[in-house]
Amino acid sequence: MMADRNGVCHVMESEVDAQIRQTQTQPQANNNRPNWSNGQCVVSVPSCSSLNPSFDLSLCRAKLENDGFQIPVSDMEAPLKAALDVPSVRRYMVFNSALFHFIMAPVLYVVVWCAVFSTLHLYITVSDYWVLCLSVSLVSIFLTTAIIFILHHSNKEINMNLDVRLIQVNERMVKHKLLVAVADWVQNCTGNMQLYVVYWDMSRCLRALTETLEEHSFVANDIQRKLRRKLSHLVLVSEVTAADPEVSSSDVEQDLDEQRPLLGHEDTGCRASSSQREDAKVTTNYSIIPDLLLPPQAKAYQLLMTYSAAYVKLLVSERLSGPSHHRLRSRRNHCNTAPLCLCQYIKKKILR
Repeated sequence: MMADRNGVCHVMESEVDAQIRQTQTQPQANNNRPNWSNGQCVVSVPSCSSLNPSFDLSLCRAKLENDGFQIPVSDMEAPLKAALDVPSVRRYMVFNSALFHFIMAPVLYVVVWCAVFSTLHLYITVSDYWVLCLSVSLVSIFLTTAIIFILHHSNKEINMNLDVRLIQVNERMVKHKLLVAVADWVQNCTGNMQLYVVYWDMSRCLRALTETLEEHSFVANDIQRKLRRKLSHLVLVSEVTAADPEVSSSDVEQDLDEQRPLLGHEDTGCRASSSQREDAKVTTNYSIIPDLLLPPQAKAYQLLMTYSAAYVKLLVSERLSGPSHHRLRSRRNHCNTAPLCLCQYIKKKILR
């Protein structure tokens, strides 16, 4: 992903220029490909199971080929499996799904009702039993609503465990003018978790966001403070092995010296040291906040990639807030199916 070992995200300006030239000069790949517009859903693949979320990527790739998108396995299936086909990610998708929250709401109400009733029954004596039950029910409804509201409010529009993991996928898919995201909601008391592939030509959004950053270049420090405030909670945590060149040998040797037993034979210590060296891992943090020294074009490209999956998730679930009437939409809106395009969404959420 777009990160170096110092924890500063980095995008090469030449790659961004190549992306612009590719999107501007690329002809129609196939004659059978329809004229897609930004925001149109090309393919949606439902999850195979609600308890073990997984997607049929071969079926998704076949549907894309029928629509004229020839995408190699290294650009779609391999990065999607690396991002989503992880047990910890699957567990997160289950416990953070809308269906799980829908089921937990009445369970939480029953738990709160029993806790409040058992507490008030010890200290308050009421002749009419229904008055006590009614009071407990009202208090339980209020507490349950407050807890659900707090949990919903704390759930960011972009999260580390899913949206940020899809950044590396969208970095590859944007070359084919596609973006992917995972969205779910409850419909008819059943979960609806799907993998969405949306058509998106990034050239216009990249150009518009670059112009905005260039216009605000005289207040670059103010923009950087806004980015830190909005993106400070997005930190990638990864484990680097001792053989990785990014880890200094002195730090690894110091850790091994601390773990080496004080008593023991010399050869045994050498064997233990070699085995510990193979298993030694260092946890490193990577920030996705764009570097202040990056050119506006590279910084705009990084922001677009960072919020691509989160924007598509809100787009397909119709949760983007903005002027709904066509006449009230901005002329710089590059999406006909939503009140805000990707660059406008970034301007609204970060740069304001």
